[in-house]
Amino acid sequence: MNMKTDRSAPKRMSAPTVIGFGTAPLGNMYRNIPEQEALATVESAWQQGIRYFDAAPLYGAGLAELRLGEALQRHPRSEYVLTTKVGRLILDEVEDTSRRDLGEKGGLFEHGLSNKIAYDYTADGTMRAIEGSLKRLKTDHIDHVFIHDPAVDFHGDSWKDVFQVAMDGAAKALTRLREQGVIKGWGLGVNRVEPCEMALEQSDPDGFLLAGRYTLLDHAEALRKLMPASLERGVGIVVGGPYNSGVLAGGAHYEYQKATPEVLARVERLRRLAADHQVDIRAAALQFSLAHAAVIAAIPGASRPERIAENLALAKAPIPAAFWNALREQGLVSADAPLPL
Repeated sequence: MNMKTDRSAPKRMSAPTVIGFGTAPLGNMYRNIPEQEALATVESAWQQGIRYFDAAPLYGAGLAELRLGEALQRHPRSEYVLTTKVGRLILDEVEDTSRRDLGEKGGLFEHGLSNKIAYDYTADGTMRAIEGSLKRLKTDHIDHVFIHDPAVDFHGDSWKDVFQVAMDGAAKALTRLREQGVIKGWGLGVNRVEPCEMALEQSDPDGFLLAGRYTLLDHAEALRKLMPASLERGVGIVVGGPYNSGVLAGGAHYEYQKATPEVLARVERLRRLAADHQVDIRAAALQFSLAHAAVIAAIPGASRPERIAENLALAKAPIPAAFWNALREQGLVSADAPLPL
């Protein structure tokens, strides 16, 4: 698979390389990552040709943005695409990181900075969030901006009220910035399909960062409506979490928490089939996510320099057609899922 994006259908949001760099791990997700290791990981991505970087204030309460900004400042800003997110503000006051309310993702950035994180999906909060990100990222502009997590996994039963605040506030503010040429485009950055479908109905987004919902393990819901609708409207999809929080890469996490026995059993079926065809399940996962024409990039996270080369090699690894056909025959992928045959 070529590193350069080559999609026949035009997209309103694009990425210069099909493999991007997701910076959630740089916010000390799951572990305390040494500063030099984090910076070296970004530099490794750059040296190996990656030119799309995604961040968010949530990741370590600004820590990932600070590290990314430090690492990228030595490189020409015109040579890479940068996305970040709004919906949360990083405040000067501090809080107990182990007691943060992250909905279903509790404890995710326990090792991050102790700055208090506050939700704000209003137009004013959006502008403040962008200002804060620009400072942390040490840049004068952001290419695309995603509204972060106006969804049930972070806001529970009130998520649709939060979503509407985001549509009335953040979405309109970002549309104005797009019209003014300040940003190239905007969308949602979420772990759920339904908010993206609602955004297409209510507004005019350019793309979505959809984490964990268009993967080898979990893609049926996205295929029903979101993926074809996005393709029809030229909306680009960035696939976050192509390894489903690590469970498809030999890890024990799914949805950023310990995987359930049911999930592990399904992963084992995929792994056995891959082994029968001498296929690395990580390569299959990455290439599956990239096979849909609506997808413009996948952004597997990495917190160690050597992971970059691994991800790039996996994206290009040869996989026999017999493996993909067997997946289909055994019902391990949806009947209408595009396969990289």
